Amino acid sequence: MRQDVRDPFTAALERARQEAYPPGEYVGQESFLSAGEIRRLADHARIGPGLAVLDVCCGVAGPGRLITAERGCRYLGVDSSPSALRIARELAGDLPCRFEQGSVPPLPDEGFDVVLLLETMLAFPDRPAVLAEAARVLGPGGRFACTLEEGRPLTPDERAAMPDADTVWLVELGEVTAMLRNAGLTVVWQEDWTAAHAGTATALLGSFRAHEADIGNRVGARAVDELIAAHELWVDWLGSGRVRKLAMVAEKR
Repeated sequence: MRQDVRDPFTAALERARQEAYPPGEYVGQESFLSAGEIRRLADHARIGPGLAVLDVCCGVAGPGRLITAERGCRYLGVDSSPSALRIARELAGDLPCRFEQGSVPPLPDEGFDVVLLLETMLAFPDRPAVLAEAARVLGPGGRFACTLEEGRPLTPDERAAMPDADTVWLVELGEVTAMLRNAGLTVVWQEDWTAAHAGTATALLGSFRAHEADIGNRVGARAVDELIAAHELWVDWLGSGRVRKLAMVAEKR
């Protein structure tokens, strides 16, 4: 079963995800981000009332829904998965959130104050195209806020061990900084979240193992085996320093 068909996975993983995060830190995210980190990134991106925010690869939009509810921004989430967007719309309820289905790039032809790319930078082998699109839809002084899995590209053995390795394209920080600069974006804030995300990955791995039988009954044995294998690798890579996890905000000058 493919994980871009979100309905069964969202239901199957919900309890395990809730148990993995400290109280108040789980808000429907499908990643290692905590609610506190989402808020911190939103602070540095200066997201506030009335600002236009584009959330690229929003998934079921846990972070986007939190930001919209607390900041009063005008939110648009874009994702390629129709099932993820259907869940996002249902969970958004009366929040002023819009959602569009589409592959990235390109991005919607609207003007935005902030573009978010959370936990999905590594999914794009052609990052310059994505960053150029982000810069294109930002107005002067607009902010691009992202998380980044930073490290040397995967070796053939690492790629063979990682499920869905076609969505894992690591890149070193200097390359990303140069790509941002070439797109007209200047880094104005950066923070290392590696230790925190290693802890979150460890907690999620433990919770998925604890609920392995139930998850497997819902999504199949192969899917749960791949979920656990992927989290084992992230625990190892983040814990050993093979991969660093960074949060960044870049501004369009």
